[in-house]
Formats: sequence, C-alpha cells, structure tokens
Amino acid sequence: MSRARSLIALCALVLTVLVVPGPARADNPIVQTVYTADPAPLVHDGRVYLYTGRDEDSSTYFTMKEWRVWSSADMVNWTDHGSPLNLASFSWASDNAWAGQAVERNGKFYWYVPMKVRATGRMAIGVAVADSPTGPFRDALGRPLADTNEIDPSVFIDDDGQAYLYWGNPNLWYVKLNPDMISFSGSPAKIPLTTAGFGTRTGDANRPTLYEEGPWVYKRGGLYYLVYAAKCCSEFIAYSTAPGPLGPWTYRGTVMPTQGSSFTNHPGLIDFAGSSYFFYHNGALPGGGGYTRSVAVEKFSYRSDGTIPSITMTTAGAPQVGTLDPYTRQEAETIATESGVETEALTAGGRSVSFIDNGDWIKIKGVAFGTGAASFTARVASATSGGRIELRLGSSTGTLAGTCTVPGTGGWQAFADVTCPVTASGTQDLYLRFTGGSGSLFNVDRWQFTRAGSTTPPPTTPPPTTPPPTTPPPTGAGCTAALRVTSTWNGGFQAEVTVTAGAAAVTGWRVGWTLASGQSVSQVWNGSLTTSGSNVTVGNASYNGSLAPGASTTFGLLATGSPATPALSCATA
Repeated sequence: MSRARSLIALCALVLTVLVVPGPARADNPIVQTVYTADPAPLVHDGRVYLYTGRDEDSSTYFTMKEWRVWSSADMVNWTDHGSPLNLASFSWASDNAWAGQAVERNGKFYWYVPMKVRATGRMAIGVAVADSPTGPFRDALGRPLADTNEIDPSVFIDDDGQAYLYWGNPNLWYVKLNPDMISFSGSPAKIPLTTAGFGTRTGDANRPTLYEEGPWVYKRGGLYYLVYAAKCCSEFIAYSTAPGPLGPWTYRGTVMPTQGSSFTNHPGLIDFAGSSYFFYHNGALPGGGGYTRSVAVEKFSYRSDGTIPSITMTTAGAPQVGTLDPYTRQEAETIATESGVETEALTAGGRSVSFIDNGDWIKIKGVAFGTGAASFTARVASATSGGRIELRLGSSTGTLAGTCTVPGTGGWQAFADVTCPVTASGTQDLYLRFTGGSGSLFNVDRWQFTRAGSTTPPPTTPPPTTPPPTTPPPTGAGCTAALRVTSTWNGGFQAEVTVTAGAAAVTGWRVGWTLASGQSVSQVWNGSLTTSGSNVTVGNASYNGSLAPGASTTFGLLATGSPATPALSCATA
C-alpha cells in the first residue's frame, strides 16, 4: 500500500486512532499488512499461490478495488506479490472487485473475477490471463464472459479436460468452458437447488436451501465436492457431494461453523505436500470485521469415507512444511508475522517492505541456519538517516544474532547492500527488528545469509565498470590484497577485499591501509577489525585464515565517506 510519508506524519499528528491492520502475534491470519478476503489457493510448481480480494482500510461496505497474490512454499512464510489485477484492468468495469479464482491450463493462468459493469450496473464475470501465476494479468476479452448479475466464480477442470465455470448468489449457475478457457458454447444454466442437495434453510421462503454464495468445486477420489458459504447472515461453510460435476448433489453438512467476527466466509481447499488445507476469512486483525476481513488457513484430514470434518478457526494456523533456506535470496516481503510494516511496489519491479518505524519487526518462521551463519546482507534504501536491523532469534526481543547499520542512501528507492556479521545456528524463528529515530526509517528489498566457513562473498550490487587499482599479483611467498567498491550511496560505501596467497600456503593474514580524510569503517564481516587513528587492520576470521598457494578468500566492509581506493598491505601470520 503506497502513501506519501509526509502525509503519514501529518496524519499521525492529527489523528489519535487509525483503524488499520496493526500488530499481530499469531500465524493466523496469514496476511497482516492489509485486509484480505475470499481466498482462492492454487498449487503450482511446488508453491501455493493465494489469490485474494482486498478490503479497504476502515471500510463500511464491501469496498474492493483490486485483487492480490501471495505465495508460499511452506504454508507459513508468505510472499507478497502485490496487485497484478484491478478494476482498471477491465475497461468495462466500474466497481466491486469481489471474490474470484485462478486456474492454470497449458502454461497460461486464467483468473475469473466478478465486477460491476459500468454501462448497466449489473454484476458480471470477467476473465484475465497471464503467463505467470503472479501476473501481470490482462483482460482476455475486453467484455464480460458471463452476465447473469451474479457473483463468485469458481473454475474446475475435470480429468477428461472439460472445464466448468460455476458462480452465483442467489442462484447457482454453471457453463462448460471451451478449451481456450475464455469462451463457452451454449448458454449458462442453473443447478437445481434442492433441499436434498443443499440442506434446508428456515425462515426464508424465497431461499429454501442453505446455499448462499462462494462455490468451490473440486474432485477427490472419484467424488465431486461443492463447498460453499451457507445461510447468510452470519454465514457458515457447508458442502455437498455428487458422482458427477453437475450432480445430482447430496448435502453433507458443515465444514466450518459460524465464527470469526465476520458475517461472511469464503472457502478454498487444496492438497499440498501430502496434506489437505482449508482457507477461509474472518475479522481477526485489529480493526477487523464484516467489511475488513483477513484470510486464514487450517490443515485438516479427510475421514476414511471421504467426508470433511468440522474445522474450527485457530490463531495457530497450519504447521510449517519443511524449513526456510536463509542461504538463498529471500524477498523481504516474505513474512510469517509482522508488526507495523507495510509493503509497496518498486519502480524497478517487485516489492519491498516499507513504512518501517522504530520498533517494527518481521518474523520469518523455521529458518534453517544449520551449523552456523557468518554474515547477513540486506538490500536497503533510505531517504532519511536510516537506522538498524537487529537480527533476533525466537522472539522480537530474543537473542541478538547481529546488527546491521542502514545508512541514508539518498532515496526510498535508491537501494544499496549492507552486511554485518552474525552468530546463528540450528532451526530458529528469525525476527528482523527495526530500530532508529522517529518517522519512516528505511525500506528493505531482500536479504540473504552466508554460511560460516564459506569463502563465497555475500550478495552485493554490481561492481564498477572500471576496475580499481590493486596490489600486484603474488609471485612469491606472502599475500596480496585488492579492494573493490561494490556499492555506494550519499555519504558511504560498501567494499569487498580479496586476499590471495602467494607461492606458499599461509595459516593467517592481515590487511592494512590508511583511511582517507572523512572515512571510517563501521562494519567488517569475514574478518576481525582493529583501528588506530586513521590506520585500519583487518585480520582473518577463525575459518578463513588458512589458504593454499594461490588460493583466495574475501572479507567485506561498510564505511562512511567517499569511496576512495586505498593502497593495501598484506602480511601473513
């Protein structure tokens, strides 16, 4: 959610209470940065992609202007992919970006969504298409696909390749889609809503069955399931089964009873990594309710006869599938739980964690550090004086594994890398805790750890096109050192120093140089820093001092001042 920081500061002075998503301590709801509703999960290529609507902050109606996408490989750490589809994507639509569903076919992704038609004021079903599950999506037709003035599309592709589109409130419609997924032959038809098929509603002669809206259709073990929101208001989730995709349907009972501080609910069911999951929404976030909802998930198991047990909302959510690898690039907007932060789009594409204030934090669950991490690198940007990233284990006030200083970089999208040494091992919940002065501190784009004992440098920005001067290559015993500036910003820089052994093996090394006027070294990783006035010495770490003849290792540093390249000396132990 993008907004001007100056406006935020002004509002903070004027308003005493803002009803927006705030601190959350549980893993459910799974998204805390914005309000989300109407979950539609899709399993693709080892990940779960979650398509949702978005409720506007402080809304007093179903005010929804865009759809959002999230994804996860472990069911607890969810990556925010932003909004690849909104009302403006459809020239014919004016309002009501409500519940939809996406499916994949032949390498294309089709997202079926309901909207109000500008010309008629009626609700209709549109379809968007993309080459990626995260978009960008585009209107596939330039007009509605189906116009019956009803909502909530669900798409199912049967084993024989026939695709079906279902939707409706108060009726339940279906149509057989053509193989192109954006057209159909024949006309939409209604599925008979019988009490045998959909249960008995009391107190409403116009709607004798429990079916309300939000159908979700799938097949499992030769049986067809239709899960739906039942009996408004407040709704519960019910289901029916059938021997075929069009029935006849038999009512089977309750999946999730009425609960959760939201008078609506919406189902989405998948199998992933050998387990079954039920997605829904509630009003559990601060400021949440019937028009400010949040998506959550529970793991469940079908009974031996294929029936679905009654599922209760929890704050714990689904357990983690596997662990998260900190030694590969991770997007900062991959979050299990957070307090205070938001995300926003980057001008270069992707998203960053933004609007970070002092004391805010992000939790990443089940991070597998293994035998140990040596350093942490984050890509950051700040239009102010920056702040610090505290790396804490177990809780936001837990063991301090390391601290990275974030300088001002000259802009909220002027990104640079910062690196700091860390001490972390085993599998831990990682908290990135942000500290600094008042107001917005900095943005974080991505992060990555390096293993203890690794000679691979942490990720940096590309090196300058003109190589800096270096010491001569080693021709005898001893060692040489070469410095390369890897990132610069207003008032500081980051550099990497390569230490190379000569013709003989070395068991330890130290690199020295004299700082230029105005320079100071604030951090070093993969080495041990000592300073005396303007003289700097960096010795080897415990794991990278021994080098075979001609072998190299690196250490990195963060410095203030202009990036003048010094003359380096290298000595062996």
